[in-house]
Amino acid sequence: MMIQHRVYISTVKTIVDGKALELTEKGSALLTQIYRSHIGDYPKFFKMDTLCKLGFVASELLLNSEGDRNFEPREDRAIILFNRNASLQADTNYQSTIQDSENFFPSPAAFVYTLPNIVTGEIAIRNKYFGETSFIVIEENDEKLMEQNLSVAFQDTDTKSIIGGWLDCTDEEHFEANIFLMEK
Repeated sequence: MMIQHRVYISTVKTIVDGKALELTEKGSALLTQIYRSHIGDYPKFFKMDTLCKLGFVASELLLNSEGDRNFEPREDRAIILFNRNASLQADTNYQSTIQDSENFFPSPAAFVYTLPNIVTGEIAIRNKYFGETSFIVIEENDEKLMEQNLSVAFQDTDTKSIIGGWLDCTDEEHFEANIFLMEK
């Protein structure tokens, strides 16, 4: 297994293949700035929760590093991401819509994002990937444990490459993505 490209995004910086992007915004505004300056053609972005926005922009930067993007269907690419907090931020937002029994108004828009695997689905849909998609919640950013899980995915002879890595978000101003494109 060999890492081809890597993207790191925190609330204050963005690095693509070792080179920092010149961005002025911080926190959630940083994700919108990355979207507007480097992607800009996926209106569903504005409906996503912070974890999904983070995964989406990180994967777009990663795939742009790969070169020519043709959005052709692929069955040989998996998406396997890890984090500690699952979809806690979206869960908290949804909880606020159902907490008050007198003003009970569950938000379907917030409920959609109460599963961490929504981000892997958005990446797969956008890029027409039909390989494995998994979001695994682990206690800490443990590279050895992540590598073991990714190795298992490569045991499937159809899987030739994986978008994998760490993608965690506690709220709109605290998040981290450290994802990579790995090939067999």
